[in-house]
Amino acid sequence: MPTPHPLLAHFTDAADGRFPPCDGSVTVLPPLAGGLECSVAFTGHAVVATALPEAEVLAEGPDAFGGSMAAHFLHRLAGPGGWTGCVDAILVARGTGGPARLPEVTSQEAMDHPRVRYAREIRSGVTVHGDERGLVILADGLAGRRELSIELHASEQTGKGVGRALIEDALSLVEAGEPLFVAVSPGNARSLRAFLSCGFVPIGSEVVVRPNRG
Repeated sequence: MPTPHPLLAHFTDAADGRFPPCDGSVTVLPPLAGGLECSVAFTGHAVVATALPEAEVLAEGPDAFGGSMAAHFLHRLAGPGGWTGCVDAILVARGTGGPARLPEVTSQEAMDHPRVRYAREIRSGVTVHGDERGLVILADGLAGRRELSIELHASEQTGKGVGRALIEDALSLVEAGEPLFVAVSPGNARSLRAFLSCGFVPIGSEVVVRPNRG
């Protein structure tokens, strides 16, 4: 098996309540697979995965109290021709296992869904599940962590509790006790509330970058 990216240990440790020291420092790690890089913020500690030399990263002045998420630093990380994702909150819960409550979906319509296409662009091992309520996308994401995203069908988006029920069913697709991560835009309050109500807890924030430094 390939050696896991060292960022994965930061995620799994945080899922267990073991966070890096709250000392204001910035840890620089190698870039991620697939040409991706990222900036991750925990409380008082930042982690940057990049091909840039550590000295060059630190010379840009990122700090662990918001500086690693600052627009000027992310622009430097991406380069003039790079792509920078949005700032997402990172949340984690544990799979419940047991009989899978959602069937796998393989229709062309599902594969063409924008959320599924996005997952296939930046993640690996993507599988799609769902029913009349919406889609559930499972994948190996940032640093190899197990990631979840959901998309309610338009007809279900106003239904009370539909999203929460779909998230709870999605947890059955993952082995009991396995950490399952989601990245949610802080502005998507409805989604945040749904995940929090299903036992997900916040552990930090992140921005994914596909650099092109020219």
